[in-house]
Parts: sequence; structure tokens; C-alpha cells
Amino acid sequence: MTVTTAPSARTAPAALAGTLPEAAVLAVLRAALAEDAPYGDITSQTLIPAHARATAVLAARVPGVLSGGDVFAAAMKLTDPDAAVELLVADGASFTAGTVLARVTGNARAVLLAERVALNLVQRMSAIATRTAEFVALVDGTGARITDTRKTTPGLRVLERYAVRCGGGANHRFSLSDAVLAKDNHLAVLTGGDPERLTGVLRAAKAQLGHTTHFEVEVDRMEQIEPVLAAGVDTIMLDNFSLAGLAAGVALVGGRARVEASGNVNLSTAAAIAATGVDVISVGALTHSVTALDLGLDVELDVEPEAEPAVETGPEPAAVAQAAG
Repeated sequence: MTVTTAPSARTAPAALAGTLPEAAVLAVLRAALAEDAPYGDITSQTLIPAHARATAVLAARVPGVLSGGDVFAAAMKLTDPDAAVELLVADGASFTAGTVLARVTGNARAVLLAERVALNLVQRMSAIATRTAEFVALVDGTGARITDTRKTTPGLRVLERYAVRCGGGANHRFSLSDAVLAKDNHLAVLTGGDPERLTGVLRAAKAQLGHTTHFEVEVDRMEQIEPVLAAGVDTIMLDNFSLAGLAAGVALVGGRARVEASGNVNLSTAAAIAATGVDVISVGALTHSVTALDLGLDVELDVEPEAEPAVETGPEPAAVAQAAG
């Protein structure tokens, strides 16, 4: 497959370059194509001549921020290795309604086979990027970073976290294996409900970690802050604190740890939360409740093939087998 970027397309931010692992993208696409067409696309196999070619455009029906251009291209590659894909807008760039984002020319059956999988993913990724950009704009100039959470779609985390970066946000820990984040349930088990044990149990836990492992602790009451800080943690999460409580917590921490705000974060509260002086604002809504952005794949040109045998409806095409495999 040929993938090109038009000279007029805005260059993707340097921070995005190389941050979407190809192997992970292909794994998602192969699983999605196998789910969507386990035995081939019988509609296209019945109606569309095998050698027909089509040119189609990915167009925006609403404004937004793009994420998933390479995913769109890779979906087309899996169903037609010889397809030509032109990416006209870079990931991380904003666009207006009516903008043509990409153009693909290839085997007509293959384009139709990849259409729904490619659209589902680029619509969801662009919705996440667009929503993230809205939050980032609200906290601009405050020093607070907008981050995602683990409230992602199972199997799509690598794509959804990349989409957050396309919107200008940052990523929290990728998985349970990446960093220690002691939450209220962990602390209840550790201390048996005795707050005086908090510092000791956290110090003992921290002593088991390598020096590069990040240690974060969630608190939901002001009186927990000092005992947690005494254990030498890296980040303290103030969970569901009021605005006054967040400001008081930031003052109490006094730079001894990074301060994260979590809970009750939405577009109407983000700016006020950032103004309290917190370093990080984690927002589950970036990924768990977005609505797919309205993008469409519209056939621009059908190229009729030369004379060919009668349309077959038999075994799964090789392209489908390759995509699913």
C-alpha cells in the first residue's frame, strides 16, 4: 500500500511521531476485521465485480481534531495491499465540517470491506482527541496537565491513549503493571482502618520497589495528606475534594509531591480545578463517555473493470484471509 501525506497537510506534532505502535494497531485491526467479516463480505462479493476499483474520501461532517489517520490507512492496507491512501490532515490537527481528511483508491470490494472498521476506529479516536482538546484549552496557562485514566474500551487502550495525546493531553499509567497507585480499598486492607498505620505501611511498600517505579497514593480526606507525604510518595491524588479542599491540599503538600485532582471533572469544572494549583487533572470522561465523531467515507469515483468472468460468491477472498490472519 502507498500512503502519502499531501504537501498542504499540517505536520503532526513531534510528540506524536512514532508513538502509535504498528504491531498493536495491526492486532486491533485483524481482530476487528475477523469479527466483522469472518467468512468474507458476501454483499460485496455478490454485487461488486471482483476487479472493480473505487476511490473514496474520508470527509468530516462536523468540526474536530483528527486522530487515527494511520489506523485508517492500515485498515485499507490489510484488505488491499496495493491500495493508495493519501492522508490530507495530520493527526492532532483541527479541521472544519466538510474537510476532506483522506482519500483512498483501491479494489472496490476491499475498500468496502475495510470501511466500517476503519470508520469506527477513526471516529472514536477523533472524538477522544476532540474532547481532550476542549479540556486542554480550558486549563491553558495554569500549569495543570489533562490526563486520561484506565477507563478505556477493553482492547482499544493503545489507540484511545494515543487519541488523548492527539488532543494535547497526557497519559496516566498504561496498566496495573506500570506504577503503584494505592487507592482507598488498598489502604483499607493495609491499615485495617487505623490511620496511624498509614505512614508505616506505605514506607514498607515503597521499600519493595525499584528506584524507577512511580508511587502514587489516593486520599479522600485532608488528614491523610501528611501521613502519606511522610512515606515519601511521588504523587498524591486528591479524590473528590471540593475546590476549597483542593486549594488547601495543594498548599499543605507545598511542593513535596506532585498533586493530582480526580473526581467530578467535566468541562464546566476543569478550569476552576486547574486554578487551585494542582499539577495533574485526570479525566475518565476523555475515553469512557465520548460519542463517535461524525466522519464519513464517501465513494468519489468508481472505475469499471475490463471484461471479467461472472461474479463469484464462493470462498473468502485472499485479502480477507490475510486481514483476519
